[in-house]
Amino acid sequence: MSLRKPPKNIGLLYDWHAQQRHQTVVHVDRPMDIAPDLGTAFDANQLATLVADTSAWLAAAGASYGSRVGIVKDNHLDMQILAAATARIGGLPATISALNRTDDIVIMLRKLDPAVIVLTANVFENISRVEDYPLAHVPHVVLGIAAVDTTNIKTFQLTDLAGASVPPANIRPDDQPMMVTHTSGTTNTPKLVVHTANTNRAGTRVEFLPIPGGVSRHSDTVLSSVSFAHSRCYAWMAAQLYWAPKNLVAVGDHSVHVAERMFSIHRPTTVEATPNVYQHWMPIVRRRPELFSQVRLYINTFDTMHSSIARPFLEASKHRFVLWGHSWGQSEVGPIAAGIFTKKNIKKGKDGSNPHMNRLGLAWPGIVSVKVVDPVTMQEQPAGKPGILMVKSTSVCVDYLGDRDRYLAKRDGEWWNTGDYGIKDRLGRIHFLDRVVDRIENSSAVEIETTLLERIDNLEEVVVLSNGDDAPLPVVSPQAGTSFDRQKWDRAIADLPKLQDPVVMPWEELPRTSTWKIRRNELRSRIGDEKVLSPEKLDQRFI
Repeated sequence: MSLRKPPKNIGLLYDWHAQQRHQTVVHVDRPMDIAPDLGTAFDANQLATLVADTSAWLAAAGASYGSRVGIVKDNHLDMQILAAATARIGGLPATISALNRTDDIVIMLRKLDPAVIVLTANVFENISRVEDYPLAHVPHVVLGIAAVDTTNIKTFQLTDLAGASVPPANIRPDDQPMMVTHTSGTTNTPKLVVHTANTNRAGTRVEFLPIPGGVSRHSDTVLSSVSFAHSRCYAWMAAQLYWAPKNLVAVGDHSVHVAERMFSIHRPTTVEATPNVYQHWMPIVRRRPELFSQVRLYINTFDTMHSSIARPFLEASKHRFVLWGHSWGQSEVGPIAAGIFTKKNIKKGKDGSNPHMNRLGLAWPGIVSVKVVDPVTMQEQPAGKPGILMVKSTSVCVDYLGDRDRYLAKRDGEWWNTGDYGIKDRLGRIHFLDRVVDRIENSSAVEIETTLLERIDNLEEVVVLSNGDDAPLPVVSPQAGTSFDRQKWDRAIADLPKLQDPVVMPWEELPRTSTWKIRRNELRSRIGDEKVLSPEKLDQRFI
């Protein structure tokens, strides 16, 4: 394999990979919505052909150089194929998860002002019911059969566009917008994050480093179950096609039965998922630990991880040097730092103390700089004193599409306001505490949640909501088939900061983002009728 890096632009990535000596085979958990008859396994040439063919029907639908294409669909790797096909003809793809609320999807599409919208039938059905839908005149390519009247919206089926000629590649310059993704949207409507080929490549530099044990080998089977609409997946695809593992397994459906099937078939050696997806997979690792026996590397992104969740996955592996990489990054920045954990350092202490996984190590040297500032004065804090985590990197996004003022408010010269709250110790290591808008005075909601999940073994989820000057409010979800035990709870919280009486809520009712983070604002609203909560003060600088 050539050690030459892949092209920066995603529109050329798959053609490049098809020309390499070492190639990977991509496996998906169900057929692609854009190619339902092509099965679930794709070699490098098939992927490159699919990108080219997809660019043909996108052009036939109205996409062109400089135009924007909205991609709103159920989670699947084909979102990356659609994005690459759009970029191949000089368009600007915006990948938007179908898990967003319909009102938020419409808001994001209005900001995007697309020339073409590609969406799955269920999304089309939802937006078609929106009163005075503002984009009815835009061509909508509907994947699947919608069970609603389509006469009021301009629509195409894939069969209407079949046979279009493949246009020549026409790539935009690397310093111009190449892709649009969105933030998780835990607080309000997700923001549209604009990256160029240059900023996206800068966010991929970490994964091109030949870190021992940290990059894919040709013999690996790599499994990922994340939001494939997210900027993380753009960097992930470029890195994986560069290192070319034997198999690349993309699991868009996070459900236990689908995940168990894919683990049974492919037996991955490296696994990446979001913390709440790992948490949802706990029944698999408890019931069938052998499915994880060959894993040498776990990675989690998007959110903070709890040791009580990581531990059983690490223990299920028979690999001598199995590692867990806990990555801290953002849609706007890419990777910032990572904590490395092993079976040994994730064990409980002899005194029963619980290791917290919010120790994130050093910022990636030579790639990202991090400083801590006071949230009021914005002056840099000394080591050991908490504050807002600010980052400086060439990987920072170039805009929030349709929200330029908010973007500028989060920049301070070369520094970017992450909205995260934490500490740097004397050695420069980062200790994450909370999101700034969720922080608890003199404590950490994340650490309280970690401790409670460790001490009460039948809780599937714990969310500690900040509550102004009053005691924080915990929301708990017992595992299916179990009930909340008040006596266990009282013992577990005896030495913790004062908490209000918990609200018990089924796991399925917790409002989540496309990356499975908890929508804390929405959760507060849902429980407001039964609990009196102090008004939440949201500083727009940190959202």
